[in-house]
Amino acid sequence: MKGRPETLFPLFAGLETLEGVGPKTAQTLGQLDVTAPRDLLFTLPYSGIDRSLRSTVKDAHLPAVLTVAVTVGAHHAARTKGGAYRIHVEDAETSFQLVFFHARGDYWTRQLPPGARRIVSGRVELFDGIPQMVHPDFAVPEEEAGDIPAFEPVYPLTGGITQKLMFKATRATLARTPDLAEWIDPGQKAREGWPDFKAAVAAAHAPQTLGDLALTAPARARLAYDELFAHQITLALARQKERRKKGRETIGDGHLQARVLASLPFAPTGAQTRAVAQIAADMASPQRMNRLLQGDVGAGKTLVAFLALLGAVEAGGQGVLMAPTEILARQHLQGLQPLAEEAGVVLEILTGRDKGAERQAKLAALASGAIQVLVGTHAVFQADVTFADLRLAVVDEQHRFGVRQRLELGQKGRQADVLVMTATPIPRSLALAQYGDMDVSVLDEKPPGRQPIKTALVSTDRIDEVVNRLRAAIAEGRQCYWVCPLVEESEVSDLIAAEERFKRLRAALGEGVVGLVHGQMPPAEKDAAMRAFQQGETQVLVATTVIEVGVDVPNATIMVVERAETFGLAQLHQLRGRVGRGQGASTCLLMFQHPLSETGRRRLEVLRETEDGFVIAETDLKMRGTGDLIGTAQSGVPRFRVADLERQAGLMAVAQSDARKLLSDDATLESDRGKAARVLLWLMRQDEAIRLISVG
Repeated sequence: MKGRPETLFPLFAGLETLEGVGPKTAQTLGQLDVTAPRDLLFTLPYSGIDRSLRSTVKDAHLPAVLTVAVTVGAHHAARTKGGAYRIHVEDAETSFQLVFFHARGDYWTRQLPPGARRIVSGRVELFDGIPQMVHPDFAVPEEEAGDIPAFEPVYPLTGGITQKLMFKATRATLARTPDLAEWIDPGQKAREGWPDFKAAVAAAHAPQTLGDLALTAPARARLAYDELFAHQITLALARQKERRKKGRETIGDGHLQARVLASLPFAPTGAQTRAVAQIAADMASPQRMNRLLQGDVGAGKTLVAFLALLGAVEAGGQGVLMAPTEILARQHLQGLQPLAEEAGVVLEILTGRDKGAERQAKLAALASGAIQVLVGTHAVFQADVTFADLRLAVVDEQHRFGVRQRLELGQKGRQADVLVMTATPIPRSLALAQYGDMDVSVLDEKPPGRQPIKTALVSTDRIDEVVNRLRAAIAEGRQCYWVCPLVEESEVSDLIAAEERFKRLRAALGEGVVGLVHGQMPPAEKDAAMRAFQQGETQVLVATTVIEVGVDVPNATIMVVERAETFGLAQLHQLRGRVGRGQGASTCLLMFQHPLSETGRRRLEVLRETEDGFVIAETDLKMRGTGDLIGTAQSGVPRFRVADLERQAGLMAVAQSDARKLLSDDATLESDRGKAARVLLWLMRQDEAIRLISVG
């Protein structure tokens, strides 16, 4: 794809090319993320001031911005240097004062001579019972009334940038905005009643009422859609490129899967069965699979993944399941071993711990195909690891693996299919923004036999009751987690908090009962402490959040989270999911410190009321906004200037299906609409997409 289209040059010129913008202002605008005129187009007013003319200030709800025609009366000079200079004025029904500070000489007598008619606009406040307009924003002769906008847009500012400057700069940018060919599907545009791009930016910058500032106003909705659509075209191009990679048709006959299913105490849920079918269809197709399996804590993702891995074995190939840590890899091994035995399949593990002869033997067995399913950590990426015929790679907990590692894994097996599992319920709008290049299967039902978890809120001053409760549970042979608060950013203070709590609980409950894990420990010690807890040697595990993902101790029935109000909702939900995995009734105690803010209380109450991770994630998104929820910086979710991911999730879904359809009809964007979409990609700075088209 050639360089930026010429029609867009004026929008990507230096800011200094705009009238009234010098080098210094251009630099300051950088603080608003404005580096080219194009960015001003998408820096929309967030509010507006009604300056429509009214006959009088009488009966207005003050303070308020008012615009009235007045007759100028007597001037009263300031009594002290820098004091108030007052001008008496009368509108149609009442009189009030204009007030100026630092008035010089006869400036105001020349500007506002007694007896003259003027239109004044500004904030009116009551002062000692007299309405006053201090430093009017406008004071113009009646014939210049047109200079006062009836509804004045209010822009976001940064130090040294004024509303007047923003108004001027955006007007100069609008004047150089070209007419662009339409990239939105005509049916969609007509249905929504959206204006053309050029008309939309003009309208968005010239709101007539507060209603025009709403997300749903046609001009704004259209610009939001343009942003989302450009982003989804980028993801769809990435997906298309993945799909163009030849996959292999992996078709199992189901005989191994049937053995495992027959051995289970209950039938899989409808959601599990559906996901297994979607994955099987992807594996059978000649394109490479790139699917996300999203399921809440305990929704049964591992079973779905294992059935998919068996499909690879049935077809005569191998599968690998990758976990982010050694502990999780070993846990997968323990959980899957009985199922592998039912199926009669050889299952092995490979981690950084394997050394020497033992490692060599495993590598040889992999290369010969004797090991059919491998569970491993990133040790699987090492150069000397080769598979006889790798068909499927399952990656557990996506956000621990970057896209780069997904690709490396794919290279291990010629055209291996990739399935990514995540236990983090991501609201639909974010899932579309972050994983829009993947196909998504969602497990939204809990398998039978999972125990509900009772969640209670307890204030920290009742800590002794909580400790007594643990004592009783331990006497019954149960185990408990105790998660320490997230102290300030430094890990050292997290560590001190954890060690303090560990000592106090050990004193209260006895030696040898309490174990400790935290982020600062050497991995081997951490593993040992976790293992002691898993095997029931310790009854209470004090931990910083290292335990949140995937650890499985069916005998643990109590989860205490100290200072729960310092954690994110999604994180608390993950932590709670560590209990309720066995037969015993389980409890999660969220300890909070008084006084709890209103939002803090609301967030904790959501957890008390529901165990549905998607509901919790949606609430979290509403209460915290996109950026905080996933730490936008590292999450790969773009920042949009106009679109609001939370409130416009519906638009994002439409943008995704439209982008995919556009590319399936016109893979190289050569049609008229395709060419218009290319211009959109340049306009939206989607360099990634532009590269994907040009390498094609």
